[in-house]
Amino acid sequence: MKLIIQIPCYNEAQTLETALDALPKQIDGIDRIEYLIINDGSSDATADVARKWGVDYVVHFRTNRGLAKGFMAGLDACLRNGADIIVNTDADNQYEGADIEKLVRPILEGKSDIVIGARPIDAIEAFSPLKKKLQHLGSFIVRKASKTDIPDAPSGFRAYSREAAMRLNVTNEYTYTLETIVQAGRTKLAMDAVLVRTNETMRPSRLMNSMASYIKKSVFTIGHVFLMYKPLQFFVTVGSVIFLCGTAVGVRFLTFYFHGVGSGHIQSLILAAVLLLLGFQTMIVGLLADIIASNRKILEDVQYHVRRMDYDGVKLDQKESAQDR
Repeated sequence: MKLIIQIPCYNEAQTLETALDALPKQIDGIDRIEYLIINDGSSDATADVARKWGVDYVVHFRTNRGLAKGFMAGLDACLRNGADIIVNTDADNQYEGADIEKLVRPILEGKSDIVIGARPIDAIEAFSPLKKKLQHLGSFIVRKASKTDIPDAPSGFRAYSREAAMRLNVTNEYTYTLETIVQAGRTKLAMDAVLVRTNETMRPSRLMNSMASYIKKSVFTIGHVFLMYKPLQFFVTVGSVIFLCGTAVGVRFLTFYFHGVGSGHIQSLILAAVLLLLGFQTMIVGLLADIIASNRKILEDVQYHVRRMDYDGVKLDQKESAQDR
C-alpha cells in the first residue's frame, strides 16, 4: 500500500521545509510513503528546497497555472507513480501533518473513498468573522448541491483512494475544493470528514487578495458548480420565478380589463407576454442543459475507464520492473 502526499506550491521557499518536516514518515497499514510537490511556476527557490529536503517527485510548471490545474497535475503524477492513496495538503503548514493518519484511516479500513479534514473554523483566529460566516455559507451550499454532510467544503486537506482520484475531473480554474465534492456526491463516492488541527498562519492566503475578491470568486465558483451539476434545477427555478412574475402581471392586466379599464394598461400585457415567454424559454434551456449534463456523465465514465487502463497499466509495469530487479 503506497501513500503519496502531494503539495501544490507557488513561491513557498520560506514555508515549504517546515511543512515537509511535519509530514509523517510512517503510518500503520501503509507500506511506503512518498512525497510530491507541484511547483506552479514559482519564481523563488521552491523546487530547490523540495529537492534538498528529499521529495520523491517534482511536477514543474513554467508559469503559474493556478491551484486547480496544479491539483489535477499532482493527481496524475501520483497515479502514474503507483499511489494507492493520495493526500493533498498545503505548503504553508496550515494543517497539522500528524493528522494525515486520521485522513487515510477510513480509506485503509474500506469505509471511504474521499476523506476531508474539517477545520475548527470558529476557533481559527486568523479568520475574520465575515470569512467564518462565508466559509459556513459556502459549505452549506455545497452540502445541498452535493447531498453530502461535509462540514468544511473549502478545506484542501484531504485524502483520496486510487479509485476516487481516477474519477475526479476539475473544470474550474480557481479552486478544486468545491467542485470535487459536488462531483463525488453526484457519482456516489463514499465521503467522510474528520476533525483536524490547524497551525498558526505563516503567510497571507494566496487565494484571497481581498475579502471582496474572495466573495466574488467564491460566488462565481459555487454558481459555476451548480450550473455544471444541477442545470435542470437551476434553470427551472429561475424560469419558474420569471414565469410566475409574468403570470402575476397578466392577472393584474386581466383584472383591469374585466373592470373596463384595460386599454390604459397595455404595457402590462406586453410585459406579461415577455416574462411568460422568457420564463418558458429559460425552462427549455434547463432541459437542454440537463441533456448536455447527461452526455457529460457518459464522457466522464469513458474517461474513467481510459484512465484506469492507462494508470493501472503503468502500475503493472512498475511491479514487473521491480520484480525483475
